[in-house]
Amino acid sequence: MSGPLVVLVGPMGVGKSTVGRLLAERLGVAYRDTDDDIVAAQGRTIAEIFVDEGEAAFRAVEKAAVHKALAEHDGVLALGGGAILDADTRALLAGERVAYLSMDVEEAVKRTGLNAARPLLAVNPRRQWRELMEARRHLYEEVATVVVATDGRTPEEVTQVALDALELKEA
Repeated sequence: MSGPLVVLVGPMGVGKSTVGRLLAERLGVAYRDTDDDIVAAQGRTIAEIFVDEGEAAFRAVEKAAVHKALAEHDGVLALGGGAILDADTRALLAGERVAYLSMDVEEAVKRTGLNAARPLLAVNPRRQWRELMEARRHLYEEVATVVVATDGRTPEEVTQVALDALELKEA
């Protein structure tokens, strides 16, 4: 298997970055987040890209960043919440070990709140999150090797469940 050891997918606020760093540490590999790659390459936040250029332009930038990271990175890779919307990206993920970190709407509202840095949740966060998940849940499940529920679990607990589910040994 080439590419990342583990790819994390899931909705915004589920803990992909936190769990990704913990997984990388426990597996003795590097961590990479495609959202961080985008911010570094663009010199502005994801929210700014959305506002300045719109979602379609952001998704094009995101697709390129994800495809580059899948080709280059061999550690733990976290993808932005909407990366799985792209069919080409989903096709590339078919050959990877993918953990879908899931959570219910109440947990999502607790974690993301009314965060202005989340442009897709700007107006009615609870309703918009539900709508996003209705549109995306089947795509997360389509690419997932394993599904790890994060509700009521600490990042350390989620990390351990993911390691066990993926049958990965710590370094």
